[in-house]
Amino acid sequence: MAWTKYQLFLAGLMLVSGSINTLSAKWADNFIAEGCGGSKEHNFKHPFLQAVGMFLGEFSCLAAFYLLQCRASGQSDSSVDPQQPFNPLLFLPPALCDMTGTSLTYMALNMTNVSSFQMLRSAVIIFTGLFSVAFLGRRLAPSQWLGILATIAGLVIVGLADLLSKQDSQHKLSDVITGDLLIIMAQVIIAIQMVLEEKFVYKHNVHPLRAVGIEGLFGFMILSLLLVPMYYIPAGLFSGNPRGMLEDALDAFCQMGQKPLIALALLGNISSIAFFNFAGISVTKELSATTRMVLDSLRTVVIWALSLALSWEIFHPLQILGFLILLTGTALYNGLHHPLLACLSRWWHPTQEGENERLLGGSQTPINESS
Repeated sequence: MAWTKYQLFLAGLMLVSGSINTLSAKWADNFIAEGCGGSKEHNFKHPFLQAVGMFLGEFSCLAAFYLLQCRASGQSDSSVDPQQPFNPLLFLPPALCDMTGTSLTYMALNMTNVSSFQMLRSAVIIFTGLFSVAFLGRRLAPSQWLGILATIAGLVIVGLADLLSKQDSQHKLSDVITGDLLIIMAQVIIAIQMVLEEKFVYKHNVHPLRAVGIEGLFGFMILSLLLVPMYYIPAGLFSGNPRGMLEDALDAFCQMGQKPLIALALLGNISSIAFFNFAGISVTKELSATTRMVLDSLRTVVIWALSLALSWEIFHPLQILGFLILLTGTALYNGLHHPLLACLSRWWHPTQEGENERLLGGSQTPINESS
């Protein structure tokens, strides 16, 4: 079935905004500028301030939710289901997980390649699957266990590619290893967030845009307040500012004043978060969750290609193998292999469907047509 213009627009918006989200964050990290008080030039390394911006982008999803609600209020076919009363504090534990995981990922992005960063985030499949079995009592299908094993193998290969890419002049090998480990740690926390959301939040029938917006509000408020003590906490090797503190927001604003393009990169990151969440939820509704997963995988390819074109990293052939295995693991875990097998079956036995119709009087429905 052909896509409508609106569906094509949503798919394109998800792909573009998702790619901008990661690339703009890395673009900001690559800038070198003077800080406050005429300090010497240094890289823009402010992961916690970037995380605050990300939560501001999530918070803006509340505006999108209320706009949809206003638009749907006068229509009989509403795209926003009636909202049940709920306690907003239900979103506080997931927001704390999101805050911790996001801060770790922005720290990691300063240390490793943007393509490895995007690929290693597939590790969330492993921990989400294991935690759902342990805490939600779910039983995983054999294909999902196989997907987890494939994801582990893919992660090992991508990590090996990073170890072998010693010619990468932008990052030290020790930083790359630390960054990769931080990404894996972040996925553990994000998996806990997903389990908490499924166990305590989704049963209240909260619209996804509203859920993202409330979590963004909590994350923005808490992390903004935490920037104050972080200004005085020594961080040693994990600090990227001249004062050696965990976060120096004043230094970040001074660097933005020296190079306004940093502010443009951060603005791109903030706005892309909002559009990416809206587009992702809309793609799931208008098309399917399968389409959303395929577009998300295609986003990794776009980020990887642009990173190579901009000379942000050096190509290593092992990354191709690692990415393909990770893609296979994602497909198996999310059941994307079912429509593929159905298509192959129809291609291999082209007369089978007509034969079934003849035997059953034309009442046979094609398998997985909606997929």
